[in-house]
Amino acid sequence: MTDIDVTLLAGGLGSRMRGVSGDTPKVLAPIAGRAFLGHLLDHLAAYGARRVVLCLGHLADRVTAWLAQGDTNRSLDVVCQIEPSQMGSAAALAYIRKDLKAGTVLVMSGDTFLDADLRAFVASHRLSGAEASVLCVEVEDAARFGRVEVGPDSRVRRFLDKAPGRGVINAGVYLFSAAFLDRIAASGASSLTRDVLHKMPPGTLHGHVAKARFIDMGTPESLAVAASVIGGRET
Repeated sequence: MTDIDVTLLAGGLGSRMRGVSGDTPKVLAPIAGRAFLGHLLDHLAAYGARRVVLCLGHLADRVTAWLAQGDTNRSLDVVCQIEPSQMGSAAALAYIRKDLKAGTVLVMSGDTFLDADLRAFVASHRLSGAEASVLCVEVEDAARFGRVEVGPDSRVRRFLDKAPGRGVINAGVYLFSAAFLDRIAASGASSLTRDVLHKMPPGTLHGHVAKARFIDMGTPESLAVAASVIGGRET
């Protein structure tokens, strides 16, 4: 992953977490005695990432202050960009497009974590020949997440509505070519999922289904078990 830029979209308001985290941004939520962002950056560095662009918004000053303390992997070049106003995920990508210099970019949500093999995801993406790949994971209960139907050819057939029960979901991790990012930036889209990915013709997107544990940091319930997931231990 040394030739891939990584961007973390972390500009959300975190309204679901206010009762637990107060004025602490979700990316700085304490997990096992350390800010979640520290764990996430270490995870990326372990897979060879060298450059990370943080797209910040709400409480950005708290994140930049944390970074200034130096609790990050020193092998990473971390660049911060602050949204001028609250933006959707696609609009945020358009805003930071000029800072993404690599031919392939790994896009991640700053409030999710999964212990997937990122090198395998990159290899799968490159073999597919697709301009955009979606990292998917199977979860026990997909009630909170939109499902993804991935065909035997590893192409995304369609995105489905939320429904309870076991299912394959979009884990919020993507690999995009520079050309695909340029089209997002030119489209004026707000939401990456709703306005871009869900409107792609069937079979356009590559879907890589990983065997991995997944956690969405967006709820107090998820935060309570995050340490065991991030630490690689059974919950």
